[in-house]
Amino acid sequence: MKKIFLKFLAVALSFTAFAQTASEHLTFKGVPIDGNRKTFVYNMQQKGFTLLGTQEDVTLLSGDFAGYKNCTLGVTTLKNKDVVSTIGVIFPPCKDWATVENNYLNLKNMLSEKYGEPVRSVEEFQNRTPQDDNAKYHELSMNRCNYASLFEVTNGSIELFIAHETLTGAYVLLRYIDKINGDVVRETAMDDL
Repeated sequence: MKKIFLKFLAVALSFTAFAQTASEHLTFKGVPIDGNRKTFVYNMQQKGFTLLGTQEDVTLLSGDFAGYKNCTLGVTTLKNKDVVSTIGVIFPPCKDWATVENNYLNLKNMLSEKYGEPVRSVEEFQNRTPQDDNAKYHELSMNRCNYASLFEVTNGSIELFIAHETLTGAYVLLRYIDKINGDVVRETAMDDL
């Protein structure tokens, strides 16, 4: 759980905000990505998620999402404030390339159907395309694989990508970033510079 927490924390602090204006917050499962953590987590529990725990700015829950069982949901709040800004979903880990690629492509197709084509999509290997699934999985484990798609919507952005962790294996990560609260995070980061 600590590794997942650290991933969510790093991700939450590193994203960029987009220049669109928004009058409403991005939603996740019909719930606005806003307000305090306690209320948002309660709303996710009402939708079937189970609380795993909280460390600093991230609360982890477990549950089913988009037809996938046993996903890990990360609710991230603004630094030093109790305002929800980013929701991440880690899909179940995969021990082979075919499964993780299928999960990624399935989710990308569903997101494209709902939000339109991604504004950016990269699906490549760093040096060359390996010939078989074992070689592709190896390249992923060596961080020489980049499968990522970005969907922009009026009130935020949605990122989808394949990642790998030594202990858990490969997995798909889906991240919802609220525009309004994301801009607040960016302003705070700019003040640090």
